[in-house]
Amino acid sequence: MSQGDLYYDPYDIGIDVDPYPVYCRLRDESPLYYNEKLDFWGLSRFADVSAALKDLKRLSSAKGDILEVIKADPVMPPGVFINEDPPLHTVHRVLVSRAFTPKKMKALEDKIRAFCSACLEPFEGADRFDFVIDLGDELPMRAIGMLVGIPDAEQPTVRDHAQRGLRNERGKPLKVTRDRYFDGEFYADYVAWREKNPSDDLITELLSVEFEDVSGTTRRLTKEEILIFLAVIAGAGVETTGNLFGWLGKVLAEHPDQRAQLAADRSLIPNAIEELLRFEPPGPHVARYVTEDVEYHGQTVPAGSALLLMLSSANRDERQFTDPDRFDIHRRISQHLTFGHGTHFCLGAALARMEGRIALDEVLNRFPEWDVDLANATRKPTTTVRGWDSMPALIG
Repeated sequence: MSQGDLYYDPYDIGIDVDPYPVYCRLRDESPLYYNEKLDFWGLSRFADVSAALKDLKRLSSAKGDILEVIKADPVMPPGVFINEDPPLHTVHRVLVSRAFTPKKMKALEDKIRAFCSACLEPFEGADRFDFVIDLGDELPMRAIGMLVGIPDAEQPTVRDHAQRGLRNERGKPLKVTRDRYFDGEFYADYVAWREKNPSDDLITELLSVEFEDVSGTTRRLTKEEILIFLAVIAGAGVETTGNLFGWLGKVLAEHPDQRAQLAADRSLIPNAIEELLRFEPPGPHVARYVTEDVEYHGQTVPAGSALLLMLSSANRDERQFTDPDRFDIHRRISQHLTFGHGTHFCLGAALARMEGRIALDEVLNRFPEWDVDLANATRKPTTTVRGWDSMPALIG
């Protein structure tokens, strides 16, 4: 293929099956890429993506962090902290981070492990289970539900709502209207219930917390702000983290020697999860709105452009990682970009890592060996996350 044949499209089904050869060519031949048909720019090298994630002055999150959202330029309600720039982002992030303190993560660990065990126990003695349906759809939902304060019986409804919000027709962009992007009204009943039944959870804290906003006014959060906070956390915590489990099943089935090492030595698990996150990131890219002309590799990206930051490509950059297309649970990883970098580093990164670590440990306790039934596995019909709706494993 000639350089003129180089084409990248995040909605292209054929590319999405295995985007890494295209990413490699982008890094080598067109590290700043422009897609004329879809009118977006893209960065693919680790150093460029890492620097762009920290460039808050010229690359804004305020118009969204998904390519389709930036192009649609919808009205953003107050409280979509992942789509805010400092100082507003800083104020809101501090409030939401109350749910993700080390103390709360530690308190949650035993509960997550108990729920994980409950998910897997019914399959002991069976011949198969599904890494996504039986684990990935269940564990992140329960963890976020416990943190936020959603009643157990209602958590599947919240999960399904969060997943629908990030689904697009396969091969086509996510449908976004200019009128509104995030709608928190779905969570109104839960907030009303917590007002009458306070507990040790995020909803209860947000209802009572006083803070100083960007104008210097000390106040409480509006109901709309609380509802939007919940919509953002549920969407990110349930759908994105859930994707980790399908890749866990598939990648370790394809590397049985390394899986055997993990079964024999559980101290290797944390680094294995880190390598999995680098190797197959659940979120393949994020986008930024260019507020002023910015130059990369001798070319100018004009103000008003949409810039795609290819996290999956950056994580496979041979300029940063030795033999990057090789999965290696012993790899020494100083940094990957799966959770972002800088001010917008994923607030739930510690929780996602904990869920992955516990899940792998508990799976190995019961099923130290498995094969995956790829013929019956199902890919997710979405470009905002990359993963599976089903990853059946043969364990008998």
